[in-house]
Amino acid sequence: MKKKTTTENIKIKGSNVIDKVKELIKEGNVRHIAIKDKDGHVIAQFPLTIGVIGTALAPILAGIGAIVALITECTITVERITGK
Repeated sequence: MKKKTTTENIKIKGSNVIDKVKELIKEGNVRHIAIKDKDGHVIAQFPLTIGVIGTALAPILAGIGAIVALITECTITVERITGK
């Protein structure tokens, strides 16, 4: 079975973005995350690779936290790897 990529959009309140991103990272099948404001403008995006773990994510999450602190509503676009 070939690996496929699927995309999912998750609407979320700005205050919950960090927790949701952490949850997505723990799932392990996420390839790329983009955070968009309510108008659809990308405010943050980053690829997730096998090498991006633990302390390497701390600066990313801190930056996202600072950015989304001022946003009341946003969308997280998640690119997932499916199949084997």
